[in-house]
Amino acid sequence: MTTAPSKRSPTTEMPLPEKRYQPDSIGPLAGVRVLDLTRHVSGGQLGLVLADLGAEVIKIEQPGKGDGLRRIAVKGFDAYWRAYGRNKKSVALNLRDERGRELLMRLVEGADVLTENFTPGVLEQITGGIDELHARNPKLVVVRISGWGQTGPRANRPGFGTLGEAYAGFTGLNGYADQPPVPPPLSLADTVSGTYAASAALAALYNVKVNGGEGQVVDVSLFEPLFSIMGPDSTMYANSGARRHRGEGTKVSSVRGAFETKDGRYIVISAATPEMARRFFTGMGLGHVLADERFSTPEARHENRVALLDLLAAEFRKHTRDELLEFAEEHRVTIGPVNDIVDILEDEHYLARETVVRMEDGVVMPSPVPRLSGTPLAIRSPAPALGEHNEAILAELGLDPDELARLRADGVA
Repeated sequence: MTTAPSKRSPTTEMPLPEKRYQPDSIGPLAGVRVLDLTRHVSGGQLGLVLADLGAEVIKIEQPGKGDGLRRIAVKGFDAYWRAYGRNKKSVALNLRDERGRELLMRLVEGADVLTENFTPGVLEQITGGIDELHARNPKLVVVRISGWGQTGPRANRPGFGTLGEAYAGFTGLNGYADQPPVPPPLSLADTVSGTYAASAALAALYNVKVNGGEGQVVDVSLFEPLFSIMGPDSTMYANSGARRHRGEGTKVSSVRGAFETKDGRYIVISAATPEMARRFFTGMGLGHVLADERFSTPEARHENRVALLDLLAAEFRKHTRDELLEFAEEHRVTIGPVNDIVDILEDEHYLARETVVRMEDGVVMPSPVPRLSGTPLAIRSPAPALGEHNEAILAELGLDPDELARLRADGVA
C-alpha cells in the first residue's frame, strides 16, 4: 500500500504562532562583528548560526548579483534566501575592484570574524592572504570552508556537498542493500560543516576575548565534519575488521526502522535497550518472539535482523498509524510518526514550542535554535535586500554620501 500525495496546500490559515521581528533583541553574541564573504548553503548556515546567536553578520556581496541563494526560487518564491539570510546585513562591494578590496580591508580592522568558502587561493587574491589580514587586525578569526580543506592533494579541486557526502562514506551507507546508494535529500554536508564552523569560530573567538590570544584560521572541509559524525566506523573496522553495509542499519539495535502502516502512512521505532524491546514485544502481544532463540537477545536479533524486520513489517501493517501512536503513548514505547512538512506545520508539539512561526510580513520560517533562558535568540530582521546596509556600514569608514554615490555609479558598491 502506498500513500497518495497530500492534496493540502499552504495557506495563511495554518495555525502557526504569529511573531514580529525584534530588531532590539540582544543575543549572547551582541557586539561581535562578522564579515561574511561566503555564498551558498555552507556559508549560509555558518552565518545563520552566528546571526541567530546575536552577532552582527555583514554579508559582503557582489553588486548586482549577490549570494547565489537569492536566485534559487521555488515556485517564484526565494525561500532559500529568506531562510538563510535572516538576521544578517548586506553590503555590496565589488572585490574585483581595488577600491572595493580596500574598503573590505578597512572593515576588517573593526571585525572580530571573517568567513569565506572560496576555493583555496581566492581569498589570497582578494586580500593578500592571512598575513595581510592579521597585519590589519591581529585578533581576527578567519573561518574558511572549502570542499576538501586548505591542505592535501585535493585542496585546490572544486567541491560541493554531494561529493563531500559520498567521500565521507555517508552516501555509501544510505539506502537499501539491493539498490544504488542514495544521496541525502538535503544539503547535509553543507549544513553540518557550517554548524561545525560556527562552533569553531566561537571557540577561537573565546580564545581571543577571554584568554587574550591572537587571531587564527579555522579550516573546515565539507567532508570531515560529516565523517566525524559517522561515529565509530573507523574505530570498529581498524580494531575488529567489522564494517557497516548499506541497508543493515546500525549495530546498536535491530528493533529499529521505518515501517508502513495499515492506512498507508509510516512510523518509526527505535527500541534500542533490552527493556524497551521487552516492553514493545509484550505490549504488542508478541511475547513469543522473545522466546524464539533467534530474537531472544540483542545480539541474536541483530544476527537475524532481516527475519526480524520482515516480522515487524507484517505486524505494523495490521494497524493504522494513529493506533500505533496511541499504543506507544499507553505503553511508553518509542514509536513515532514519519512526518512530512504538512504534518509538521499542523503538529501540536511544534505549535506549542513555536518551532515554526509566521512573521509579520507573512514569511514562515523555523525559530532560532537552541533555546537560551537568559539571552533568548530572536528573529531580529528579515533577509536583507542586496546592498541594503551600504550607507550605514560604509559611513562608519568616513565615506560621505557623494563618495557612496560615486562608488555606486562605478559599480564598486
